[in-house]
Amino acid sequence: MTDYFRPLVQIGPVRPDTAVQLAGGWGWFTHVEVMSRDAPAQVIPANALPADVMQRLTAPRPPIAGMSLDRPRIMGILNTTPDSFSDGGQHEGLADAVAAGLAMAQSGADIIDIGGESTRPGAQTVPIEVEINRTAPTISALRAAGLTQPISIDTRKAAVAEAAVAMGANLVNDVSGFTYDPALGPFCQKHHLPVCVMHAQGDPETMHLNPTYSNVVLDVYDALERQISMLEVSGIARSAILADPGIGFGKNLDHNLALLARISLFHTLGTPILLGVSRKKFIGTLGNAPQAKDRAAGSIGVALAGLAQGVQLVRVHDVAETLQAVSLWHAAYSGSIL
Repeated sequence: MTDYFRPLVQIGPVRPDTAVQLAGGWGWFTHVEVMSRDAPAQVIPANALPADVMQRLTAPRPPIAGMSLDRPRIMGILNTTPDSFSDGGQHEGLADAVAAGLAMAQSGADIIDIGGESTRPGAQTVPIEVEINRTAPTISALRAAGLTQPISIDTRKAAVAEAAVAMGANLVNDVSGFTYDPALGPFCQKHHLPVCVMHAQGDPETMHLNPTYSNVVLDVYDALERQISMLEVSGIARSAILADPGIGFGKNLDHNLALLARISLFHTLGTPILLGVSRKKFIGTLGNAPQAKDRAAGSIGVALAGLAQGVQLVRVHDVAETLQAVSLWHAAYSGSIL
């Protein structure tokens, strides 16, 4: 029987002597939920954890692409596509994309995530040349305009990543978890690039068609552990990897909520966690917001719930609003300014 260990994260200015700091961040825990596929969950004190699990949960996360992870970080979404579910077409032209990226940086984004292929449910694969033409010039122009924040290239394809990195991208964010293009992992290893490994069941064209899991939380955890271990074997250090459970990617409403309720389990991977929920369908369903543009409040609410479980990065469309919420959230629980 395999056990899984989820820290019951707490935050606040006072903590008991038995509290253990989580991943060098703002959260701490005194107890852990022990989960398995074969028995009911139980709660144990943190000092009963196996030593290797304790090490993964408590080791401070090293900086990623120059960003320290001892405070919450915001990744701004810049889609240069005509068909993304929320902002398709808004940043399709070079001038519009550059203006949007600079505005996100000025609003407080810690990193800009640039994508040229929609991965909304039902989206079709974009040819490599088209994806490069949508992303590489945008990255080049942003750097020429003085953008100093890290840039992430949101792609499944090695050739797209290569073009993006040549123009100034610092991180590769692959929604397939490095399962789509076998050349992408070796490229990242060769160039010492940090990466984000996301979980998705199926590809964008089909992932929304009846996704099924034995236990969605543990299934996603196991899949991410396999991919992270594979990248480690290839020469990419675990300290250079972000893990994203892939909310909405091959998951229905119940799957999404189960993952969000226990997202602190993924700290046991020993990597920082990235959470991307911004404007997604389940927020519209639960928040009575049929139009994606009207889902900022719900998106921020879910992001704050993730931060309360120690999630280090949130990927968002509404940068200024999210930063305001995060700053006040931090001030209210800690009694200090972020």
